[in-house]
Amino acid sequence: MTYQTPRIALVGDRSPAVRSHARIPGLLDALATRDQLDLDAYWIPTEDAGAPGALDGFDAIWLLPGSPYRSEDGALAAVRTARELGIPFLGTCAGFQHAVLEFARHVCGIGDAVHAEQDPDRDEQVIAPLACSLVGHEGAVTVTPGTLAERVLGTTRTLERYHCAYGLNADYLDRLREHGLRFSGTDDAGSVRILELTDHPFFLASLFQPELSGDGTRPHAMIRALAAAAVERAAAAERAGAGA
Repeated sequence: MTYQTPRIALVGDRSPAVRSHARIPGLLDALATRDQLDLDAYWIPTEDAGAPGALDGFDAIWLLPGSPYRSEDGALAAVRTARELGIPFLGTCAGFQHAVLEFARHVCGIGDAVHAEQDPDRDEQVIAPLACSLVGHEGAVTVTPGTLAERVLGTTRTLERYHCAYGLNADYLDRLREHGLRFSGTDDAGSVRILELTDHPFFLASLFQPELSGDGTRPHAMIRALAAAAVERAAAAERAGAGA
């Protein structure tokens, strides 16, 4: 059997001005050389992510920082594709924000849910301005025991780096929880910093940016876990094909 390298969709509007984007090539190299997790990565602009078939055949989807996205619809389509098809998903910073927005609209039925960065004058701001911007900040995150986040991070307390000014509006927490979204990490004030889905093979999102961890030579645990999930999905598909 010919081994097919797992394919990962890097959804975002690639820019040298976005520090996390600049780190991606080095992180992918480190995954291959340090962790033996070799991925075939494709950058998918948000304008293209919503096109029919744009994300077909991928073993993982990573919705990257860099908002406002050129296409909010494309970013939401990437989240929905991963959520509904069981494709391993990681959302970081803006990816976290749009994972919340997609879930609010398509699972909770909040059709008017908006991101305040895109729609500052509208109601139903599920993603709202943070009371204090986290751009350039570092902060502690407390992780709920027994969650995917704890298994991935291997700890219940971690120090992470941010570059964002928007986050989850706490007024919507209960409604999101009632429909199955799990909030598995908070800052010291209790504000949500990590979310996940328990009925999904691997669906994880963080308001912080794991791309900025360390000096970029050792991938953050969340990035390694996404890569491992992609490898497992590709292997499972090959086993199923061999048995057909």
